[in-house]
Amino acid sequence: MDASQFEGLAEETLARLQAAVEDAARDSVDAEVVGGILTLELESGGVYQINRHLPNRQIWLSSPVSGAWHFAWSGGAWLDTRSGERLEALLGRELSQILGEAIELG
Repeated sequence: MDASQFEGLAEETLARLQAAVEDAARDSVDAEVVGGILTLELESGGVYQINRHLPNRQIWLSSPVSGAWHFAWSGGAWLDTRSGERLEALLGRELSQILGEAIELG
């Protein structure tokens, strides 16, 4: 995947995640994309940051629960480079635990 394909896919992913979190979590999470970084501020005080990392063609996630994660495109999903877990599954599971309600992100 070349740089422009990655940029387009990453931007689409961040926008989709923002919309899904806003839809699922409503008033419990403030979601905003600025400069290629999706910031999720939780009402309870934690902050997630999800950003594109062009040199590695990855999406990086910083979690207040589990730390740093790196996701590479597998042709159909963003998968963690160590465990193979999907980005949406990890984020949805952690937000569900924090908010005490089921959060499905796709």
